[in-house]
Parts: sequence; C-alpha cells; structure tokens
Amino acid sequence: MDKLCTLLCHFDKGSAAMANEIKADLEGSNVAAKVEAMKRAVTLLLNGETLPTLFITIVCYVLPSEDHTIQKLLLLYHEIIDKRDSASCGLPEMILICQNLRKNLQHPNKYICGVTLRFLCRLSEPEVLELLVPSILDNLEHRHHFIRRHALSAISSIYRLPHGD
Repeated sequence: MDKLCTLLCHFDKGSAAMANEIKADLEGSNVAAKVEAMKRAVTLLLNGETLPTLFITIVCYVLPSEDHTIQKLLLLYHEIIDKRDSASCGLPEMILICQNLRKNLQHPNKYICGVTLRFLCRLSEPEVLELLVPSILDNLEHRHHFIRRHALSAISSIYRLPHGD
C-alpha cells in the first residue's frame, strides 16, 4: 500500500541489517553521527523498509536533541512512519510525538516553531492535531510574522480536513 509523503529520494543499498548500525549511531552522543543515522533511517523508510525497533530509540535519544538539522529530520521521520495500527486505530506512541510537537510549538526559537507548524500543515491525523490546536492558536499571536503565517496555514490545513471544524 502506498503512503502519502512530501519527500521522495532514492537509496540503492538498504536492508534491515543497517538498522543495528543506525540504532548504535542514534544512541551515541555524536551529533553528526545522529544526523547521518536519521538520514539513513528516513531513506530506508521511504524505500519501504520497516524499522519497528527504531521508534523507541528515536524517542529516547533523538527527541531531546536541540540541533536544528536533527529536529528537521525528526519531523520528516514523523511524517513517514505509520501512525495507525492494522485496525486503523491511532498508536499509543503518538502521545509521545504529540508532547514533542507541543514543546516545539512553544519553543523560544522561532525556526523550530515555524518548521513544526509547516509540518502540521502536512499532517492529517485528527487525534494528533486535536491535541495541538490550542498551541497552534497561541502562535497566531506570536510577535514574529514567520510564525503567525505558518500558524495560519496550519489552521487552514486542519480546517480543510474531513471533520476539520
């Protein structure tokens, strides 16, 4: 089954054996290694590989990172992963992602906040978006026009979803 995603890239080599390398790099403290590991994980996921054990590693070791590149790759990862189980119910792990997204929406750095708002424009999971609407609405009154513009785009995208009202 094809999944919708706004990113397309080709990656020739790939296997589940790389998952251990990626996991080891993500668990380390080297930021450059984490960036490269996240890039490999995203490209493997885009090529149809399943990396089920990687989610908890990313939550534990990558989510707390303040690096902008890692944050951007993390949002791409969130866009690609399956947010529903086989019965079309929302995964309980999405609560962890919601907490991180809410924290990013309240982040003092306008870049991280703006990138998160742009990501929310592409998200179509009502369970996740419903929890984030108050934080998005708070950003409509932000002092930077960059954040206000992306907050307005996010609200517009949410409103256009089925049952978006």
